Amino acid sequence: MTAVDFAAFVERLAQISSEVIVPFFRSAMRAEDKSKGGVFDPVTEADRAAEVAMRRLIGQTFPAHGIIGEEYGRDRPDAEYVWVLDPIDGTKSFISGLPMWGTLIGLMHAGRPVYGMMSQPFTRERYSGDGKRARWRGLALPRGDLASGEWTNRTLHTRACASLAEATLMTTSPLLFNDADRSAYLRVEKPTRLVRYGGDCYAYCMLASGFVDVIVEANLKPYDIVALVPIIEGAGGIVTNWEGGPAALGGRIIAAGDRRVHEEAMKLLAG
Repeated sequence: MTAVDFAAFVERLAQISSEVIVPFFRSAMRAEDKSKGGVFDPVTEADRAAEVAMRRLIGQTFPAHGIIGEEYGRDRPDAEYVWVLDPIDGTKSFISGLPMWGTLIGLMHAGRPVYGMMSQPFTRERYSGDGKRARWRGLALPRGDLASGEWTNRTLHTRACASLAEATLMTTSPLLFNDADRSAYLRVEKPTRLVRYGGDCYAYCMLASGFVDVIVEANLKPYDIVALVPIIEGAGGIVTNWEGGPAALGGRIIAAGDRRVHEEAMKLLAG
């Protein structure tokens, strides 16, 4: 099977996770701290219930496939096909009532990301890609008539950006870097035209959509990035670790819409 053959199934996963998550958003739900005394790392009933629902459907449909999920760990991670799930990427935004979060559904084949989706059920958007093409599906609101939008699809393209001096840079928070990595990050931030914090997975989709030029992060897990790789690459962007290697293992990640700004940022990260 090709990645495209799995697209309809990914839509089903996005739908069932949405049905679980949306009733919890902006509710009186409480979050637990799973950091064990470290930096606050919230998890909610919505995270857990959505991952259970997706794992159940994957197990019923593709029993030989592996699964890596944020909440329930690894099951057959060495399988030919492995699903990589983050039911709510951006849980801190989720519990703060902000819509800068999404469900990440990634598929790896022989260790390589081949398909990914970011589903944002509150804004009713889905971003997807297979490394060759990326698209957005959402509700297009006609001008002057906010009550009668129509579902539409749009192909995504990153935008040209020749240098950091012209770039919009995003990171979730400088506080998430250790001291050495923060110093490296700040070397990239200093020459940029515009800097925005927050966004988590939504920032990467804005890069694929041509609104953001570069993202620099550290301490990511595979479930934070695998689904986003085929979206960014499908839109014409590049995403690697800080050494220029594959991003799928997580760690220190840099994504850019233009190879020129990626190269400039990489040199600054290296000092």
